Parts: sequence; structure tokens; C-alpha cells
Amino acid sequence: MTLDTAPSAAAAAVSASPLRVPTVRPATSADDAFIEELQAIAFGPGRFSKTAYRIRERFPIDPSLSLVAEVDGTACGSVWMTPISIGGINGWMLGPLATHPNFRKLGAGKLLAREVTKRALARGDGQFVMLVGDRDYYCPLGWEPTALGNIEFPGPVDPTRVLVFAEDKSLATALSGPIAAWIQG
Repeated sequence: MTLDTAPSAAAAAVSASPLRVPTVRPATSADDAFIEELQAIAFGPGRFSKTAYRIRERFPIDPSLSLVAEVDGTACGSVWMTPISIGGINGWMLGPLATHPNFRKLGAGKLLAREVTKRALARGDGQFVMLVGDRDYYCPLGWEPTALGNIEFPGPVDPTRVLVFAEDKSLATALSGPIAAWIQG
């Protein structure tokens, strides 16, 4: 896809049929405008004041773990991952994860969350994926609540919304400390 054919959030406004199935692909620079518009639609102008954005300002996203969901070739969702460490253990912070309102309920968001988590953990150099999100949405996908207050954020966060996905199920309650930079091996 070239820059002049880059998807836009306006293109995503095309109504989605419930029979359409989302697919996932790596994001490219041609997706930048779409992702920016989508995040503005999904999270509004207040998104820049959220603690998660402070983390992404300190520790840049991993572009190789930036994914886009499509339905019939139309971009409809995106997700990013930020490499972090907590208590000396490397992992990722998932987010933002957004799906265009006209494509919700098709499974694109859950597909993005599962796929980016699978890709990150398959690398073998990080042990968890942490996020701040809705338990009803993420826990059925395998995320688990953390011990309240164990993970220190650089700003306010509802500790009941801090969730972790890890093969080692004890990490959800064992992770403790401030969110820090990825520890280079």
C-alpha cells in the first residue's frame, strides 16, 4: 500500500456487514494517519493526559508489534505494544487498542489483542503483556487481575483495571515495582 492509498478513519466509516471477518496485518507507515484518526475517534482529546500515554512517551512503541485489523481490505482497528519492565522482568504494555465504531462487534479488537500478545510472547524475550482495561473484555481472553497497587505507574490508574497475560500465571500477582525501561540483555 502506498502513502497515497493509505486508509483513513473516514474510509473505515463504511458500514460493516455482520458476516465480514476481520484479518490482521503488520502496520506500515502508510497506516499512520488512519491510526491517529482512529485513536482520536476512540479516545478523544483527553487521551494525551492518560497515564498510559506518559508511559509511551518515555518508552516508545515497538513498531514490529504494531498491528492493523482489516475487514474486506478496509482498515478498521489498530493496536500498539510498548516494551517495558516491571521489577526487573521484561514484558510489554498493550495499547492503545481501538476499533472504528462502524466495525465493532465483529471481533477485530479481540483478534488484535490475541494476535499481538501471541507475537510478543513468541519472541521469548519478554514474559508478560500488561494493560489497563475492562476486566469483562480482557479476562475471558486470558488476562488476569494484578495485585492491587503492586505495579507503580507514572500517574493515576485504577488498580482494578491493571491486567496481565503471561504463561506463568503467578506473574499477575507477583509483578511489583515501577514501570521502567526494557532491560537489555
